[in-house]
Amino acid sequence: MKGLTQIESILDGKSKGKVKIAGWVENLRSSGGVQFLIIRDGSGNIQATVHKDGVDEKTFESGNKLTQESSVILEGEVKEDKRAPDGYEVKVKKLEVLQIAEEYPLGKKEHGVDFLLDNRHLWLRSRRQRAILKIRSTVIKAATDYLDNQGFYRVDSPILTPTCCEDSTTLFETKYPGGKAYLAQSGQLYSEASIASLGKVYCFGPTFRAEKSKTKKHLAEFWMLEPEMAFYDFEDNLKLQEGLITSIVKEVLRKNRKDLEILERDIKKLEKIDAPFPRISYDDAIKLLQKNGFEIQWGEDFGAPQERFISQQFEKPIIIHRFPAKMKAFYMQPDPENPELTLAADVIAPEGYGEIIGGSQRISDLKLLEKKIKEFKLKKQDYEWYLDLRRYGSIPHSGFGMGLERIVMWLCGIENIRETAPFPRTMGRMKP
Repeated sequence: MKGLTQIESILDGKSKGKVKIAGWVENLRSSGGVQFLIIRDGSGNIQATVHKDGVDEKTFESGNKLTQESSVILEGEVKEDKRAPDGYEVKVKKLEVLQIAEEYPLGKKEHGVDFLLDNRHLWLRSRRQRAILKIRSTVIKAATDYLDNQGFYRVDSPILTPTCCEDSTTLFETKYPGGKAYLAQSGQLYSEASIASLGKVYCFGPTFRAEKSKTKKHLAEFWMLEPEMAFYDFEDNLKLQEGLITSIVKEVLRKNRKDLEILERDIKKLEKIDAPFPRISYDDAIKLLQKNGFEIQWGEDFGAPQERFISQQFEKPIIIHRFPAKMKAFYMQPDPENPELTLAADVIAPEGYGEIIGGSQRISDLKLLEKKIKEFKLKKQDYEWYLDLRRYGSIPHSGFGMGLERIVMWLCGIENIRETAPFPRTMGRMKP
């Protein structure tokens, strides 16, 4: 619609005087001759007041009929008012009702998580959920902007794949003309093919893991940013990860302070995030855990309690590096100083939020990669195209995957990853 003013522009002091706004009635109350409306338009919330002595009778009656989530267009004058929730209000002169909403199912009372998730299409309208979605949007743009400015190209990878990239037990199988196909666990292998064309690339999109885990940190469908870089060694890879995370945090602090305040996030903790990050080897991490009473042996992966304990020793993300080769993917480069280890690293978010990045230097030697495929009991014929990348101009290269929902969860300081996705998909939920 022409001539509309964004509420955000009013709250920022950029739009004054007469304005026209359109939105939804998030809350309302009446006090004698004044109706108080909280209007939401997506960019922000503002209080609008309808004074009985300032409008005609029909307009005031229309205001009395409004319900929560009714849609309206109103015209009025902006006034600074410290008593208003956001410091400004609009004194209404004209009010057009687009639709009177039915009784809204999400009232002011407390609702259970299952009920809220069943009504996710409506829950998204709440201030808390809007704040999370805005931060998610900032994270996406900050991440892709950072890589674009580093000379990367975006090359999208397929969603349907003929085989696995990570763990074959977590594949989602689907029908495909002439046989089976699987929903992609990762776009990494395809990005490795793209670097011989463009040098530095990334793919970004939904990935799928049929994990039976029902923890607060797992989704069956999640978005992953996966950069892949030609002529990058292990150290180059880690420095890029540090720069990426630091850039994202700084941009969220710059753009989303109000949203972080709505979430009651401790901003001081985020302000401490800057490169370089502390590092600890897998060997030393195991020793640290054992010293502090954890029953874990060398060669075992870290669970949530172990990751939480390690992260709580630091104020920044922690890089755990050089994992045992047997617990990592087949394509990861062995450590030249100890072939039982890999040049792989996980970045663990502080405050117990778990892994946000996993990456490694990739195997560039054809014979070694063929050996690994055999060791992992994979079908060589499924990976012939991937082996071609080592037959025709193989180079040292590295890459990583950053889980979008995990990093949003950490930055927002929220307990359940389901709130970080607009419409979360878990092994037990496909609604709405």
